[in-house]
Amino acid sequence: MWIFTETGFISAVRKDDRPEVITVRARDRESLQPLAGVAGVEIAKSPHGDYPYRTFVTPEVFAAWVSEVALSLEYDNFKSHIARTKGYDYAHTLGSVWSVMLETEDEDARSVAAGE
Repeated sequence: MWIFTETGFISAVRKDDRPEVITVRARDRESLQPLAGVAGVEIAKSPHGDYPYRTFVTPEVFAAWVSEVALSLEYDNFKSHIARTKGYDYAHTLGSVWSVMLETEDEDARSVAAGE
């Protein structure tokens, strides 16, 4: 699962060798700090992995954190909010992700049905 939050980008998976925890990875330490702080866990470096930082939390802690992030949402445009809070460079990168994901839009997503 990929999640973009106000503090960064994380990837959450359940690894075969540690199925009792959610392995949450990131490309930068800042992206993991809010979760690690709530969970009271360390952020490990994994410089040879796909993501150089990771932490390990129970599924319950991860679900509670994701819920809290969702419940604290107060902006009406994510990219604009990020430009103000994290800066233009990060917002520009998010815009690139948004643009690439536009390619996955359903063929009829923009069609207007009669009566709408």
